[in-house]
Amino acid sequence: MTVDVVIIGGGLIGSSTALHLAMAGQRVIVVEKDSPGRHASGVNAGGLRRLNRHPAEIPLAVVAARMWRDIYSLVGSDCDVKLSGQVRVAENAADLEKLKERAAMVCALGFDHEQLIDREHLYTLVPALAPHCVGGLYTAGDGFARPYHALTAFRRKAESLGVEYRTGCRVTGIERMGDRWRVVSEQAKLDAPILVNCAGAWAGQVCDYLDEPVPLNIGAPMMMVTERLPPFLELVVGVASRKLSFKQMQNGTVLIGGAYLADHDMVNERTEIDFFKLSESSRTVVELFPRMAGVRIVRTWAGLEAFMPDRIPVISASGKVPNVYHAFGFSAHGFQLSPVVGRIMSELILNQKSSLEIEPFSIQRFQSADASHTSHQLS
Repeated sequence: MTVDVVIIGGGLIGSSTALHLAMAGQRVIVVEKDSPGRHASGVNAGGLRRLNRHPAEIPLAVVAARMWRDIYSLVGSDCDVKLSGQVRVAENAADLEKLKERAAMVCALGFDHEQLIDREHLYTLVPALAPHCVGGLYTAGDGFARPYHALTAFRRKAESLGVEYRTGCRVTGIERMGDRWRVVSEQAKLDAPILVNCAGAWAGQVCDYLDEPVPLNIGAPMMMVTERLPPFLELVVGVASRKLSFKQMQNGTVLIGGAYLADHDMVNERTEIDFFKLSESSRTVVELFPRMAGVRIVRTWAGLEAFMPDRIPVISASGKVPNVYHAFGFSAHGFQLSPVVGRIMSELILNQKSSLEIEPFSIQRFQSADASHTSHQLS
């Protein structure tokens, strides 16, 4: 079967890319070895933040924030978006100084969305917070959405425009056939002049097929969710010097993350929760929100994600072979960027240039003579 573009990976980045290409009239097939959202895209924290982004990501995050505010016009669903703000809490003077330096750096780059706030303002925003905190860094208009709802909306909109998803369809080889790429899968051989690698934790394997190895690392960030509680928190809360992502969902449950990693087995594609590490998250939660003491945890999970050594993604054309494009390695913070990354990928494929600066995300930064091309597992 021949189409215009074959995308490997049916998660949110692959689905957003497929949607934007379909909006431009391209015939697209998405090849997904499991079901869309089985791994990182469907099980992440759903954070929509400009706050504390890598400087290279800030312009993309600012545009993505505008897209999320009007996400219904793109995908026909509100994706359960809640944009009530995010804050990083300073627990002491050293934390506050760190946040002050961060705010100054962002301002020097020409952005004003990260605002240093004092103790009084912090407790106006987060009255349930323990009394020892001294201030914070606040971004109004950040927030969160429900990852699986968002993924489903992107996929359904893409399908409505003619995108075909081949699920349960593992790629077993990639071949160059004249001016086309042939993707060999368990179900079929698919031909297209354009190939897009959005394979997440498996993107390194796709790169290996293309003789374009990358130092991609695998990690499995853990999450836990509580029983339903009466409303007490509007913002998403992080901490300047500790690992924590803390939010109350629309149904009253509290979703807790913080970048602690589960054990994982890539061969069998399984994760195993490390309850000792989760106990660290639990202690942090209770120290910052004393009302959480005794609250029941009802579920824990972890999803397999791709991390790059510099913790920013690859968003670029291939540096080795023609008509191949990459979008992977979002290092546990790609959810918010997904609408704009899909748009960027469509621009690269159709116009050979992006409307936003993406040079820092080039795959060629890993192709210097001394770059390491070994994949690793994070612990």
